[in-house]
Amino acid sequence: MSSASTTRPNGVALFILPSALLFALFFFLPIGLMALMSALTGNPVVMPKVAFTTRHYARIVNDPYYLEVIWTTIRIGLVTTLVALAIGYPLAHWMARIKSRTGHALLLMAVLAPMLTGIVVRTFAWMTLLSDKGVINQTLMSLGLIAQPLKLMYTETGIVIGLVHIYVPFMVLTLTGVIGRIDERLEQAAENLGASPLRAFLEVTLPLSLPGILAGSLLVFALAISAYVTPILLGGFQIMTLPILIYQQISANFNVGFAAALGIVLLVISLMLVIAYNRALGLVSGQRELQ
Repeated sequence: MSSASTTRPNGVALFILPSALLFALFFFLPIGLMALMSALTGNPVVMPKVAFTTRHYARIVNDPYYLEVIWTTIRIGLVTTLVALAIGYPLAHWMARIKSRTGHALLLMAVLAPMLTGIVVRTFAWMTLLSDKGVINQTLMSLGLIAQPLKLMYTETGIVIGLVHIYVPFMVLTLTGVIGRIDERLEQAAENLGASPLRAFLEVTLPLSLPGILAGSLLVFALAISAYVTPILLGGFQIMTLPILIYQQISANFNVGFAAALGIVLLVISLMLVIAYNRALGLVSGQRELQ
């Protein structure tokens, strides 16, 4: 009995070891190298003498331009998340509550269908819709609703539209699983006690679906602030975000240290979101236990 208990952890360790090695190789090692490069005066591969420095981070903090880029990235992520939540929640609720298997399958296909097409293709499709001579502007002008084309391309609005289209499925799929686990009899009980359908939703379904809202929002926000293809195609270099700025520093200036510092800033923003998500989820779970 004792020998079996002593060999079991070794078997589990051997089972986990390949995943742990892959995780360390493709996650911890690149991030560690990026953090190291952000704190060095140069590239140790080509420069024999390098020293530790904080000048890259000081440059970010002391230059209003880089602070504005960070705020623009966060703002686009927040707006994208809110719009994706506003669109995705009703659709996820519908998918979770629909009785017909055929209807559920059709809705699921409608949600997943855009994900079968590459992000570049979908972004180019939005370019044909949002450009000055695109479908939207030409239709509105032909109907006499506008005299000049609306400025939809190379704006934050255009970027948000493209990002929402790409990331709404992630929000919907996250919410559908959470809402589907909420017992419908709770809503029916609230309505039997005199609550209107709206009040039953606001006081029963919505609070119970908060973990899904938090998880979906965290996922969409993290994807939106790290997106590169859609912002560069729909916003050009007129709307600067952190991923675009990092690409510029590498491709144009080959400033690896400063690009690494920008990458660490982006990583810190994501980690702060994860910490905030865990605390919010803990508060929600604690309130639910008290009730």
